[in-house]
Amino acid sequence: MAKLINLKPFREFFQSGSVGGVILITCVLVSLFIANTSFGIGFEKFLETELGFNTESIHLKYPILLWINDGLMAIFFLMVGLEIKRELVEGELSSFKKASLPIFAALGGVIVPATIYYLLNKGTETAAGWGIPMATDIAFAIAIITMLGKKVPASLKIFLAALAIVDDLMAILVIAVFYSSDLHYTYLLYAGGIFAFLLVLNKLGVKNLAAYIIPGIFIWYFVHHSGVHATIAGVLTAFAIPTNPVARESPLEKLEHILVNPVNFIIMPMFALANTNIRFESGMIDGLTTTLGMGIILGLVVGKPLGISVLTWIAVKLGICSMPTGARWSHIIGVGMLGGIGFTMSVFIALLSFPGLLLILSEAKFSILTGSVLSGILGFMLLNALSKRNVSHKEIDL
Repeated sequence: MAKLINLKPFREFFQSGSVGGVILITCVLVSLFIANTSFGIGFEKFLETELGFNTESIHLKYPILLWINDGLMAIFFLMVGLEIKRELVEGELSSFKKASLPIFAALGGVIVPATIYYLLNKGTETAAGWGIPMATDIAFAIAIITMLGKKVPASLKIFLAALAIVDDLMAILVIAVFYSSDLHYTYLLYAGGIFAFLLVLNKLGVKNLAAYIIPGIFIWYFVHHSGVHATIAGVLTAFAIPTNPVARESPLEKLEHILVNPVNFIIMPMFALANTNIRFESGMIDGLTTTLGMGIILGLVVGKPLGISVLTWIAVKLGICSMPTGARWSHIIGVGMLGGIGFTMSVFIALLSFPGLLLILSEAKFSILTGSVLSGILGFMLLNALSKRNVSHKEIDL
């Protein structure tokens, strides 16, 4: 009889937090390969292919790239919104004491990188990209700290996850306020009315997910045509979906479970494939030393860990919050470095910052890629070295 294959390791791999990051890295490499081969031009033309339909009153015909960046990414932000609301109700953000540390850390991780970029690019044509180094890529950051396993305190993983969630919330607010243009208030009024209707459904105790998702699609349509970036519709819809602090699965948690695999294994890889197609050209390396490149790289590699560490230190010293259990200040610096992995969200903000400026956008993407890779490597090396030091200390104590 043939020996049965043990599938448990494969299931555990696909259920682990690292698999999303591994798939994203693979898609980044594939996208870079395509862009720098004879397939590159054909791939760009494919992304420009229009799908959908237009009528006198309905306009839904857009390039594939826009459907990915405005449509599928709205689902990603729906997922982020669900995570944020769940954490506010029952998780790491459910009380001020719990929420204060990642909030302070995220605030520092937003202000310092944006300031570094702004100071370097003030008065130039690239000044609009100040939001690029603010973002933390949840998937990549969690994937790397998960790869460290038990080498880091479990509380540190929770801290990084909460920090990344708050960071994304701040990025969402920045996109809504600073990266939206030509506002059409009639459409905003329609979207606001539907959102208010969803809040009423929530108060009435309606738990049918379709009652929220279908109106949420209309919110997306109206927000998209209002001038505010359409992905905000995902967050609004998420905040209206009911949840609870008890063990019984809520509609929010049910939808979160439904979305986690499609978001991690389809939507995020598609975004990476479509938006990392950087064609390497002569002089691109020199672009890393321009004010644009230096603003992004220094913002991610230096600004993120500096801002996160300093604001965390201030919050702890003021007695507002306490350190994660088992963590030291060197751990916080390591987490801050992982916070500098801004790939997905940073590329997304770059697309909003430099629409139609292909050369600048390519340099921004390459700088984001460089800064994110450096941040990931440095963060992994520091946290791994700290774990080895802990082991050696234990051996000495024995």
